[in-house]
Amino acid sequence: MRSEQFQQKLKDGVLIFDGGFGTELYRRNFFVNTSYDDLCLTSPEVVSAIHQSYVDAGAEVLTTNTYNANSASLQQFGIADRAEKINHAAVAVARKAAAGKPEILIAGSIGPSKAVHLPAVSDQVRFLNEGGADILIFESISSLEELRTALSAAECSQAAYVTSFVLNAEAELADGSTFAEAKELLLAAGNAPAAIGLNCGNGPETTLEALEKIVHQTEFSIIVQPGSGVPKSVDNRFMQMTTPEYFTTYSMRYLNLGARGLGGCCGITPEHISDMVRSLKPLAASAKKMMPAVEVKEAERLPEIPLAERSSFGEKLASGKFVKLIEMTPPRGFDLSGTVEKAKICAKAGIDAINIPDGPRASCRISQIITAIEIQEKAGIETIVHCCARDRNLISLQSMILGCMAKNLRNILFITGDPPKLGDYPFSSGVFDVDSIGMVKLQKRLNCGVDVGGQPLGNDVQTAMVSGVGADPNAIDMSREYRRLEEKVASGAEFIITQPVFDPPTLLKFLREVRKNFGIPVIAGVWPFASYRNALFMKNEVPGVIVPDWIMSAMEKAGDKEAQREEGIRIARQILAEISGEINGVATSAPFGNVNTALSLFE
Repeated sequence: MRSEQFQQKLKDGVLIFDGGFGTELYRRNFFVNTSYDDLCLTSPEVVSAIHQSYVDAGAEVLTTNTYNANSASLQQFGIADRAEKINHAAVAVARKAAAGKPEILIAGSIGPSKAVHLPAVSDQVRFLNEGGADILIFESISSLEELRTALSAAECSQAAYVTSFVLNAEAELADGSTFAEAKELLLAAGNAPAAIGLNCGNGPETTLEALEKIVHQTEFSIIVQPGSGVPKSVDNRFMQMTTPEYFTTYSMRYLNLGARGLGGCCGITPEHISDMVRSLKPLAASAKKMMPAVEVKEAERLPEIPLAERSSFGEKLASGKFVKLIEMTPPRGFDLSGTVEKAKICAKAGIDAINIPDGPRASCRISQIITAIEIQEKAGIETIVHCCARDRNLISLQSMILGCMAKNLRNILFITGDPPKLGDYPFSSGVFDVDSIGMVKLQKRLNCGVDVGGQPLGNDVQTAMVSGVGADPNAIDMSREYRRLEEKVASGAEFIITQPVFDPPTLLKFLREVRKNFGIPVIAGVWPFASYRNALFMKNEVPGVIVPDWIMSAMEKAGDKEAQREEGIRIARQILAEISGEINGVATSAPFGNVNTALSLFE
């Protein structure tokens, strides 16, 4: 049965749902005095075109245009007697859009209703079943009364069904009841749902907060479909923040928390779904590979060169010296003269190394290797080269590391990497042959003179690299973060650089755990904001970064842009002062390439 296929897909990986339907109809000039459900009969070509746009975007579940297609709701338009035809037509139109793609499932949409309308909702369930819907979704449930209505109507359903809730940030329904109370009703139902969902609400951020609270309270698979939310005020302008990339960023967080189905609701368009699919599918695939190790045959290994002898940075780590790093992003073009000049300024100021990202945010920039070579040879300062698993297979990773050794680039930070955003590069794809844990193991082998295939590099030939890894003290699932960090350290990681941290208590708690369990140097990410808008971007659009409300308030009240920059520096200094006694160094960033702002942190 197709219902069983649905449940199996939720277990096997992430299942992609479509986005909003009513907003798509509105964009096509059907105004709100129209029965959108009746368009399945009167304008099926328009409804079909919307479904087709979601198919093209990569949706694996199409939701029928039947949110209000019960006789009680249709009565206001005087077409209650058309409920059966509308539901049958809606399934047929969706099925037609999925023609030739038998893997696509059709979900019958049922909006929330009160107990008095139970007969009408029960009829709609029957109509959707008769029409051939694979599953049913009772959407936007915001009260226990609406949940009871849905559960009662679902008792006669032949198909698997989902109950999807609108929860606030505290995981409460609009009637004030808690998710725990809703769960009791779900567990008591004779015909329990195949999954539960979160949909609509006040946007991706609120939905994330609700998901954090319920994910450990239930054994049901969870489907997350946030709406675009209300516009936010920025510089006295109201802006809709939920761009496709913003939506994808939050979808990554839902996936990492354990969501099994992802899609959107009101205001989420095919463009949003397309960006999400192209970014998350490689990430989900890499997670399924379960890549904790590089398993190869054993060969005789050389003893590693001592950490202090591998590089100047390694010597500072070994001796316990407090290190200062500045991150400089490679330029989009190929002129590195400006980057080299900024590195010279950093060298003169006593910075220990330049941190160079590898295609940050999956963007296309000049090679971090070439950038590092230019900086080391022309600016006279060591570099820490990031190596991202996203873009290279095992053979290429090994070649890159050997090339770094040949050019005296001795310090590497291994990261799994963001999935491709693909905004300007629609044919790009992620490789993810191995994750950061596997890369550290690979480097450990090379440091002992053995390659990934188990072959010696040569007689007494070995690399002398200093291996670092990233860590996220703000991770939503800290147990997973600590578990992965334990594997990284066991694999050979020799230092940690954290994501930017703007909440000292969060970092200090993380540091206590690292000191107790792992005992390797931790370099904290402390970044000065360049402006309020910069802070807003970091808060909303950079995965793994949490900006407390007190910082946002201080940045917003600072005044003009120069005053905001000064406030950003002041806040960064305050954070550094609170944590400096607990860390082995600090890694800051040059916002918008301004190294003087970064250097001001150390003044």
